[in-house]
Amino acid sequence: MLQSITDFISGISGDTPKPFDDNDYRLSAAALLVHVAASDDSFDDAERSVLHDALTQRFEIDADDANAFIDAAVAADREAVDLYQFTSMINRALDDEGKKKLVEVLFLMGYADGKLTEFEDNIVWRASELLHVASQDRVEIRRRIRTTIGDRG
Repeated sequence: MLQSITDFISGISGDTPKPFDDNDYRLSAAALLVHVAASDDSFDDAERSVLHDALTQRFEIDADDANAFIDAAVAADREAVDLYQFTSMINRALDDEGKKKLVEVLFLMGYADGKLTEFEDNIVWRASELLHVASQDRVEIRRRIRTTIGDRG
């Protein structure tokens, strides 16, 4: 499904298709990040910048490809029925530490505007549960990110 979305986007833009594999967990991770960012019905420049940085720094995606990943992730999030389709692929690709790092990035995305909303926190909680990240680990990650970022809400 994700491949067909990226092919569709490439077809519309006239670009050569990017090499996103159907089994590339990074696209699923990006879609989860978009889902957190868009939970307030907007995906602004600050959130897009955090996502771009996460893709290039944490997921080792070329800066040029990161923009295509973001566009594909936005499309995948719009088409998604639930979070399971993303988390199931991530579960197959990442170990426990990798999943915790993803939860950290999900919280960073939630705090992109300086505060974590109730909706963003709920999405991270649900994704963490589906990723089998222990509640105590999720709470500790949220506390650490909140302390580092500073919650303005």
